[in-house]
Amino acid sequence: MAAGIENTAAAASSATSAPADRARIADNFDAFLLLLTTQLRNQSPLDPLDTNQFTQQLVQFASVEQQIKSNESLNALLNSSRASNIATAATFVGMRITADGATAMLEDDMAQWKLTLGRSAAQSTIDIKDAAGNTVAVYSGPLASGPQNFAWDGTTSTGHIAPPGAYSLVVNARDVSGQPIKVETEISGIVDALDLKGSEPVLMIGAIRVPLDQIKGAARI
Repeated sequence: MAAGIENTAAAASSATSAPADRARIADNFDAFLLLLTTQLRNQSPLDPLDTNQFTQQLVQFASVEQQIKSNESLNALLNSSRASNIATAATFVGMRITADGATAMLEDDMAQWKLTLGRSAAQSTIDIKDAAGNTVAVYSGPLASGPQNFAWDGTTSTGHIAPPGAYSLVVNARDVSGQPIKVETEISGIVDALDLKGSEPVLMIGAIRVPLDQIKGAARI
């Protein structure tokens, strides 16, 4: 709730800054005109006021006012786009999504990834790392070409059961000639929250952050 309040306050501040800028330029313009008329009334006939100077100042004021209006229009477009993205992100809450990524949640002694290889790997090493980057389990063996699932039951290399949380997969695959093979990884999970702190909303699967542009699919549960 606190984050939502902070976001609302930030949006309100952004929305009110442009009118405040416009009010300041209007006040300055009025002061400029008052000063100009006073100078015109009291100028010496033998040394009249240089019209080029105040004409240039008029042009500058008009340019600043136009820039403020352009900024207002841009801010309005950005706010509208962000509101649309938030509305889209909100529809994913409670849904199971599939997204690009290598970090999955270990829950109920199970974490799953989808691996996709362009060609078969004669040898591969799969490292599973915890949130601190420590390797907790290692698997090795051949991998077939195409999409396939990889499941981990939480058993570490020491034979213990890893605690629930976010774990990342690092796959090193090579073909029969020893050439590296690119492996694409996807994750799946239920969206349980949104993070609205940044300029774009982010879906949350437990502690895992998933930007909207990484979503590959979604289904209601």
